[in-house]
Amino acid sequence: MKFVDEVTIRVNAGKGGDGCCSFRREKYIPFGGPDGGDGGKGGDVWLQADSSLNTLADYRSRRQFRAQNGEPGRGRNQSGHGGADIVLKVPVGTVVRDDDYEDVLGELLHDGERLLVARGGQHGLGNARFKSSTNQAPRRTTSGKEGESRHLRLELKVLADVGLLGYPNAGKSTLIRAVSSARPKVADYPFTTLYPNLGVVDVGFGNSFVMADIPGLIEGAAEGAGLGLRFLKHLSRTRLLLHVVDCCPIDGSDPVQGVEKLIAELQKYGDTGLLALPRWLILNKIDTLDVTDAERMKQAMRARLDWHGPIYLISAINREGTQQLVYDIAHYLEKTHEG
Repeated sequence: MKFVDEVTIRVNAGKGGDGCCSFRREKYIPFGGPDGGDGGKGGDVWLQADSSLNTLADYRSRRQFRAQNGEPGRGRNQSGHGGADIVLKVPVGTVVRDDDYEDVLGELLHDGERLLVARGGQHGLGNARFKSSTNQAPRRTTSGKEGESRHLRLELKVLADVGLLGYPNAGKSTLIRAVSSARPKVADYPFTTLYPNLGVVDVGFGNSFVMADIPGLIEGAAEGAGLGLRFLKHLSRTRLLLHVVDCCPIDGSDPVQGVEKLIAELQKYGDTGLLALPRWLILNKIDTLDVTDAERMKQAMRARLDWHGPIYLISAINREGTQQLVYDIAHYLEKTHEG
């Protein structure tokens, strides 16, 4: 199924049923009085998070949803049935916005969590409601109210503990394959990753964390180059970013300048929360260097970038250094969670 992380839909809650105007008419009861019942309430529209879903693709073909109207009231003081609610299933991590006013209505972060997005219309009143000592035979009723109607924008932000960030062909997909059971496409050409992938990393002893891989960024991504910045939102909920760097880019470019350019793209993205996330530097493909050159590159990166965070030397394809990286990530996540 195609990965879809943003859709716009229209939802309409049900209209309330009209009140009934009726009088009791029975033999030998000449003054039966009013007995018109109220209408039923209109159905509501709910969104519910479902952990079995990982895309909003179900809403590509159908974009309009309407709850059932309430039934009108009837004689003998019978109220109409309320309209049935509708519940729309969405992936966990969905942000719900009112597309007309740009307001965030809520976020669905837990399986089974519900959000009311359109309230059904109130029911109308039957004429029995208006009987009084001065008006024994009222003919007054009220109509049911229209239900709420909204244009909604649904945005999926995947829930992960760790996010992978870097240029195409830096080895992000290879890394997530090496440490988890996720199997994203890997090839020797750019942009083999076209949509986010999630992998559960098992550390042992019942401990695990979720890692997210997004398509690689390139210079000019803020202006729409490559796949642009549209997938960066999937990293906004992570607790740690791993900046994966190719030690020996095939185009001969300077890895340090590559890191600087990518940071500049993040600044253009304008999400200060993303820049504020803890970030570790992962120098990948050290199997192409000898030990001395790899260590020298690590020290040069730290000095030229004035990098104060951790720097790891790994070879994702050979799984060299990946196990220690996984243990350190798990320890960091546990420590920050306790804090």
